[in-house]
Amino acid sequence: MSPKDLILALIVVLAWGVNFVVIKVGLHGVPPMLLGALRFTLAAIPTVFFVKRPQLPLRWLLAYGITISLGQFAFLFTAMAVGMPAGLASLVLQAQAFFTLIFAGMFLNERFRAPNLLGLAIAAGGLAVIGMQGGHAMTVAGFVLTLCAAAMWALGNIVTKKAGKVDLVGLVVWGSLIPPLPFFALSWLLEGPQRIEAALTGIGATSIFAIIYLAFVATMLGYSLWSRLLSRYPASQVAPFSLLVPIVGLASASVFLHEDLSGAQIVGAVLVMGGLAVNVFGGRIAQRLGITKNA
Repeated sequence: MSPKDLILALIVVLAWGVNFVVIKVGLHGVPPMLLGALRFTLAAIPTVFFVKRPQLPLRWLLAYGITISLGQFAFLFTAMAVGMPAGLASLVLQAQAFFTLIFAGMFLNERFRAPNLLGLAIAAGGLAVIGMQGGHAMTVAGFVLTLCAAAMWALGNIVTKKAGKVDLVGLVVWGSLIPPLPFFALSWLLEGPQRIEAALTGIGATSIFAIIYLAFVATMLGYSLWSRLLSRYPASQVAPFSLLVPIVGLASASVFLHEDLSGAQIVGAVLVMGGLAVNVFGGRIAQRLGITKNA
């Protein structure tokens, strides 16, 4: 990878890692469903007028918007609103990698390899340790909802695989057209018109910054650069950079939000990161050692 593209990859990692702190800040002034509606409205309009619609059937575009955009962030924003710390959210959300393996086996008939199963077992143990620490700067509801967000992200990954080769930037932009109306409806039903009015009329500079960051930096810039890297390099060379996202998430949450982990949560975090690393690198290491044959 060229030095320029390496810098772009690190920019994406930084943008996505700090994203969780920004969500927490945004939720201080805007309720979760309304925050989701504003984020995706700003991400889609006016960008949709300048980005070509991806060449895929409408049903797949709807499925993508409902899962990876609406479902993931409805659960994630709610989880963080009910007590999931930003740093732990960035870590637990990476369970999407293992939900993706499970769903790929269920819906795409893909087989697990030994490194995948080992990584899944290690990460599951780490998540169990973190989950048992409910009450230590984290609510059980927040933890479960974050896992639900990870599952929705994974379903979105399956939709993307089923859709085949597609322009990722176009998919993100046009997929962003799907969530706003459902988010506004959920906000009206769950948060109520009075809370919506109070949030919009009393919106502060930090909330406005959070919405702009989520729409343009985390969504448009992040996915645009990520798709550019995927178009230039093998996925196996780009994907490992995602392992740095929870590291940045935990570090930024500690610096900006003064979030601290218990000893057990640190152990759980190490296990989750270890499981992710085994899942990403285990196959190649096994091939070099002659344990498995090349696919």
